[in-house]
Amino acid sequence: MELKSIEGGAGRIEQSDEALVTIAEYLNEYAKGSVDALYDLGVAFSTGSHGCSTDMIEAHKWFNIAASKGHEEAAWCRADVSDEMTAREIAEAQRRAREWLIDGQRKVA
Repeated sequence: MELKSIEGGAGRIEQSDEALVTIAEYLNEYAKGSVDALYDLGVAFSTGSHGCSTDMIEAHKWFNIAASKGHEEAAWCRADVSDEMTAREIAEAQRRAREWLIDGQRKVA
C-alpha cells in the first residue's frame, strides 16, 4: 500500500490511497448538496476509519464546517473533539476551516 502525504495536525500526516478516495468521495457528495458528507469526513478523521489516519485537527475542521452549514450533530462532535485538543490545535483547525470555506466561495464566484 502506497501512502500519500496531506497536511495534518502535527506536520504531515500520511494518508493511504483508500483515505484519498474516501476524502474525494465525501467532497463529491458535498458538491452534490450533502452536508452529511462533511460530517462523515469529521468522523473518518476523528476515528481513523475508511483508511484515514486519526487527525483531530482535520476532524475539528470538518465538524466545524458541517456545523456552520447547520449540521447539529457535527456541532456536538466538534465540542467532543475540542476536549482532546490544545488551544493551538483548535485555532489551527479553525484557520483551516475558514481557509477551506473562503476557497470554496472563490470557486463559486
